[in-house]
Amino acid sequence: MTVELLNQEFNRNLGQLKSYLVRITASVTDAEDIAQDTYLKAVEKINTFRGESTAKTWFFTIASNLAKDNLRVQKRWVENVTDITKEEALKNKRFFQDAMEINLTSPNGQFEAKEHIAFCFTCISKSLPLEQQLCIFLKEIYEFKVNEITAILDSTEAMVKYYLHTGRSKMIDIFDGRCALINKQGVCHQCSELNGIFNPKQNTQQELMKIEMVREAEKGNKEQLFDLRMSILRDTDPFKSKSSELQLHHLEHNRQVMEGYLKKSND
Repeated sequence: MTVELLNQEFNRNLGQLKSYLVRITASVTDAEDIAQDTYLKAVEKINTFRGESTAKTWFFTIASNLAKDNLRVQKRWVENVTDITKEEALKNKRFFQDAMEINLTSPNGQFEAKEHIAFCFTCISKSLPLEQQLCIFLKEIYEFKVNEITAILDSTEAMVKYYLHTGRSKMIDIFDGRCALINKQGVCHQCSELNGIFNPKQNTQQELMKIEMVREAEKGNKEQLFDLRMSILRDTDPFKSKSSELQLHHLEHNRQVMEGYLKKSND
């Protein structure tokens, strides 16, 4: 591969690479830094690329290795992360002032429930063991095949399938118990609450019913509801969606809150 071709392939895959990195790190700064380091590492190792995998797989392999070095020293988030961060947000006047400013002035500052669904999955997925989290995103969102994931994570096919099964099952259970859009007894109503704050003139229930996952929830097929949630994530670019700036503002807040919460829990 020539440097010119590498540049073309890297730019073609950069959007997906950065969205993957921000979802697994919960940090825009880390995602951008790792993406830059991935490019530099690819240029450095360009002579090792033999075309045995796609360029996309190669870039994701480099990026995953760089991210894992950082993520392994971090504590996993807790399953009720959204409860903890909501409580802190309600006490943080500046957070809401900045959020409303983004909502009123940014073309990417709208609030849409379907995009908050993607945001919520990103936060809760960080409660999974790292390998499960990475496998879920690589397979369900970025549509890598199992054999490609084994190469990206330097694992075996049996272990990747195990990580996918256990990670998927765990996330299904969490959302079945928490998400009011899936289970009317669910404790989390943030999609509705935030829609009421940012879109006060909008009929929240009518808007929620536009989401296929909400319409299908009463049928009770948990596997299908998980797949619908994944389709929302696949269709949402965390850097370019109509809600991207607002959701990234929320994500940075959640990251800071969880870092403080986990540090306090460890003391």
